[in-house]
Amino acid sequence: MLFPNRPRMLRALHERGIFPSEDVLRSIERETKHEFDELMQSRAGVDHSFWSIFYGRLLRQLGLSEDGIRDDLVMRTRISANWCDVRPNTRETLRALGGKFRMAVISNADGKIAQALAQCGIADCFESITDSGIVGCEKPHPAIFRAALNSLGVEASETVYIGDVYSVDYVGATGVGMKAVLFDVSGAYKDDGWPRVASLEELEIALQEAGA
Repeated sequence: MLFPNRPRMLRALHERGIFPSEDVLRSIERETKHEFDELMQSRAGVDHSFWSIFYGRLLRQLGLSEDGIRDDLVMRTRISANWCDVRPNTRETLRALGGKFRMAVISNADGKIAQALAQCGIADCFESITDSGIVGCEKPHPAIFRAALNSLGVEASETVYIGDVYSVDYVGATGVGMKAVLFDVSGAYKDDGWPRVASLEELEIALQEAGA
């Protein structure tokens, strides 16, 4: 739902006159997701390393040494307020879905994802917002999913969770008994056989076809 504000996140690169294309960033995202998923399968952990891997790959592709740039990029990316771009018709689609389903958010964030959603004009589309920065644990830990389920007073089997990283979102949600769909805008998982959609509009259609 929320997409990165590139000028804010990539400030350290833009100040050097470097402006990676969206195609390059999407390609790096696809590569990073598969590398990260493999790492998560081999050891338990949380997603702190995702953006470090992502920007390490990007800097190598750009031929740049890290010399503190990666730390700045990661820091800016982990600020909820910098996820402030929304696609056209996002609110309208969420409101349409909200007319049929109870909706909530589960986010690995800095305790301020509710404010970010409010600033983007979509916080009121959700009945509850569960933020790891407040709960004290991150996806894929079962506790954060259970906290969200408790906030709604529903059973896991009654829900469908949509998230964009297989090892964090899909594995975490299905691990507590929720159904799950990958929100795969970059196409990282298009050949992997997991349930996926590439937009909110596709999600709305998929739910209609499933008779939900």
